[in-house]
Amino acid sequence: MPIAHGAGGGIAANYGPILAGLAATHTVVGVDLPGAGETPRADAPLELDHLADQLIAAGVAEGLATFAVSGYSLGSAIAIRAATRHPERVTALVLTAPFAHADHRLRLAARVWRGLYESGDRATLAAYLTPLALGPAAPAALSPEELAALLRMTSETPPPGTPEHTELVERLDVRADLTAIEVPALVVSTTGDRLVEPNHHRDVAAGLRDARVVELDTGHLPFAERPAEWQTAIVDFLDGIGAAGGITGGRREASSRHTSG
Repeated sequence: MPIAHGAGGGIAANYGPILAGLAATHTVVGVDLPGAGETPRADAPLELDHLADQLIAAGVAEGLATFAVSGYSLGSAIAIRAATRHPERVTALVLTAPFAHADHRLRLAARVWRGLYESGDRATLAAYLTPLALGPAAPAALSPEELAALLRMTSETPPPGTPEHTELVERLDVRADLTAIEVPALVVSTTGDRLVEPNHHRDVAAGLRDARVVELDTGHLPFAERPAEWQTAIVDFLDGIGAAGGITGGRREASSRHTSG
């Protein structure tokens, strides 16, 4: 199962807490976007079609003929586009905190995110993103020391490709792709999400022909707040539809190198 991560993240950052659990029964192929993980940063704006093609190519390179595709946040749009460009390969979709098109609020949030990153003021970037990314109850549960540690970690982790990732968030549009997808899909809605708000998740599910919605009481970071529940939702869905797609068993990750086109 090829997996695509979110803007300003990476496979390890976004899927790390559940990778071992997923790979216990499914082959997992992690694809880091340009400027994340070991993948070099792009020297031109990212193209959704190219990222979708690389996601599929990563699965094929691991010996898989057909497979489910998983995407988180920005990665969900990549997964959706992959399903429409390669319907002969994709047997199911797993979409977590998805959006098909950025509304004004999300577009402006991405623009501020990019501007703060490019300014070099990582402390303010962390202070901006943290209350958007966490569920409403999560910050209140932290001690001042824990909050300070979280802000420090958040300020240190954005990958170099963050500007290109967030720029793509602003302009992508896969709304027309949704009605062309015939395979079953799981939409994991993070109900306390203040970054990609639940109306986006509902719109994606409504646009798909065969979508199952699972709600998680978490902010935009299910891997931080509800990893066990997130993993269970994905595994149960894949097992239920028989969409493991290929080899089961041990974990295999592949980083994809991006060439702008």
